[in-house]
Amino acid sequence: MNAEPLSFRFRDQVWTLGKGPLIMGVLNVTPDSFSDGSDFLDTDAACAHARRMAEEGASIIDIGGESTRPGAKPVDVSTELERVVPVIRKTAGATSVPLSIDTQKSEVAEAALEAGASIVNDVSALQQDPQMAEVIRHTGAGCILMHMRGTPETMQKNVEYQDVVGEIKTYLSEALQNALDGGIERERIMLDPGIGFGKSVEHNLRLMWEIPAFRALARPVLIGPSRKSFIGKLSGVDDPQERVPGTSAAVTVCVLRGADVVRVHDVKELKQAVDVATGFFELSACNPVSMC
Repeated sequence: MNAEPLSFRFRDQVWTLGKGPLIMGVLNVTPDSFSDGSDFLDTDAACAHARRMAEEGASIIDIGGESTRPGAKPVDVSTELERVVPVIRKTAGATSVPLSIDTQKSEVAEAALEAGASIVNDVSALQQDPQMAEVIRHTGAGCILMHMRGTPETMQKNVEYQDVVGEIKTYLSEALQNALDGGIERERIMLDPGIGFGKSVEHNLRLMWEIPAFRALARPVLIGPSRKSFIGKLSGVDDPQERVPGTSAAVTVCVLRGADVVRVHDVKELKQAVDVATGFFELSACNPVSMC
């Protein structure tokens, strides 16, 4: 689909991306996530949900023990470890689908990688914890670097940009260089412009449309629009769990514009959207970059 296939390496695996996006399934083991808080606090329930998402078509399961919803307060390391490590250990033994750990803390990342995770999804792009790059480097994990202004607790208090695409592209370019300087191999890095993290509705739409600008950094691009508030504002649907149709529309746009990975809660439903949108390109041989 994309003009230039890109490789993503994690542990001893290498994926070639560019023939249609992969799906990352979301597994929050927190009491306060914006759309599924407390649903999977039990380890067995969380593991069962991870297996279900794998069966439905997820290529990665992203496990997080600290909410990053707007206004969320941080949790301490011990609490986060208690939430994620048992789930990762049990899930790694129950499915062959790679697991990622959604964390900003190097201690949590290292424990999760030891328990069976292969990728670190850091919403702070290695800015929060100076030891994170070293953990990723010495374990050979893959990593996802995301743009966020401030912290989850403060990010929606300042959503002003002069040039939202240009500023976030610059941020991700600098984050990429910082990771390289920290010894992380280029092929182990994926980028995420951070839909919903310190952005307005218009910003989120613009960022999804301009995915080719981020892919010009020559790294795979992940987009996470699932159930987010901009969908509720556009559709008038307040309950995040009722935003699957709106998420399907957003995911379709992301596919058409060249995303390499889409991060979603509702894997079965969104796999259909991904497959249909990908099929459009297989039929017409279109290139997302030209769709302007």
